[in-house]
Amino acid sequence: MSLILVVCTANVCRSPMAAGLLRQRLTVDRVNARHRVLSAGVWAADGEPASENAVATMAERGIDISDHRSHSLNTDDVAGADLILVMTREHARLVSHTWPQYAWRVHLLSEMAGKRRDVEDPYRGPIEEYRACANTMFRYIDSGLERILQLI
Repeated sequence: MSLILVVCTANVCRSPMAAGLLRQRLTVDRVNARHRVLSAGVWAADGEPASENAVATMAERGIDISDHRSHSLNTDDVAGADLILVMTREHARLVSHTWPQYAWRVHLLSEMAGKRRDVEDPYRGPIEEYRACANTMFRYIDSGLERILQLI
């Protein structure tokens, strides 16, 4: 079974939403049994729930992330991942610099869709910003799924 790790800053907005979206997309394509999707944050405090607006935004899409608890990225996470999808170039730089032996596993989520753009953090913004963020991540996942599956 392969492991896809989705990484953002605090692991309360983007990465839990992206992990939920990716799990849902893998389920639609019926390949989820072969892949696990986890998330973590480069500056996360362990045990924090997903933000209220992240939970609400995902619920609107039929995805339940209400039991999510934040997790700080560590060596075991990086070493165990087959693919690490990050939200920003800064996340990519930090993960690749901290664990250079695994830098080849680190990719921007947007790169899966042939782009090179950061996914902006909606933290503490209105729900509309969360929805826009989720829509962006869904587009990257949907159009980049074939690339994601190739990399794992």
